[in-house]
Amino acid sequence: MLDPFGRTISYLRVSVTDKCDFRCHYCMSEEMEFLPREEVLSLEEMDRVCSAFISRGVEKLRLTGGEPLVRRGIMSLIKTLSRHLDSGALKELTLTTNGSQLRKYADELVEYGVKRINVSLDTLDPAKFAQITRLGVLEKVLDGIQAAKEAGLKIKINTVAVRGFNDSEFDQMISWCGDQGFDLTFIETMPLGEIGGTRSDQYLPLLEVKERLGERWTLSDNSLNTGGPSRYVDVAETGQKVGFITPLTEHFCDTCNRVRLTCTGTLYMCLGQDDSVDLRAPLRNSESDGPLLDAIDGAINNKPKGHEFVIDESNTEPSLARHMSVTGG
Repeated sequence: MLDPFGRTISYLRVSVTDKCDFRCHYCMSEEMEFLPREEVLSLEEMDRVCSAFISRGVEKLRLTGGEPLVRRGIMSLIKTLSRHLDSGALKELTLTTNGSQLRKYADELVEYGVKRINVSLDTLDPAKFAQITRLGVLEKVLDGIQAAKEAGLKIKINTVAVRGFNDSEFDQMISWCGDQGFDLTFIETMPLGEIGGTRSDQYLPLLEVKERLGERWTLSDNSLNTGGPSRYVDVAETGQKVGFITPLTEHFCDTCNRVRLTCTGTLYMCLGQDDSVDLRAPLRNSESDGPLLDAIDGAINNKPKGHEFVIDESNTEPSLARHMSVTGG
């Protein structure tokens, strides 16, 4: 699939649920209203949509949320989707998780062909972890990460950089990831959804973070391309990689190869734009995949050039009304 700007779209991120067992400050408000069940695609419908994308050339599929592992029956979906790994049509099936359910599911993930996962972890301080997640317990997450490591999953840690909260812990996070054998990616906070406060005081440009890290660590550019927006450096002292996702300070739109499907069947061609296409209607209104494939093709043909995220003192409102948990983190 080629978009209007000549980019090959080979990566689909699917939010399997808007629900989560955490309420991270930069992602959700404390009192969230979740979607009614009838609006959410069934697991069978999700498999059908994903399979349609794979037939159109998607080679990488990432399950997200909310928290994907709290979706009832999620392992049956992963097992079903793994047939595309067996056929060779899909090169990678992976997920992003908060780690709370990994102790329960790590072995099954490996059994069904998942080789690596991303785990969101913003601090190694138990009190601060409870503060930023509102509902999370660090010990449980670290235990889940250990279970995933023991099961053979390759793990990358995702850390959202929040000024005044975890900006003094980045060296510790690099050291810990080095000891564990994990790669690490820092992410700029994104202006999505009302969170009960402003993000201007949270926003920390990663160019500033990278410069600061360079005073402590020996960093060298790495040309690795994992099909995502990270720009990587190697850390000589640990032997691991550190990535930087910079949607505000350094757009990565020119190499964007992905689209995002919500759990309601809404396809967003860009995380930072409101333009979307409803795939639930053609999915439910026809037993044939023809209308669904036509809708997918039309969506790709209308993928925008890029997003327009802004966070500063004069732009305290979210750029978009929807929360990250709706689109898929």
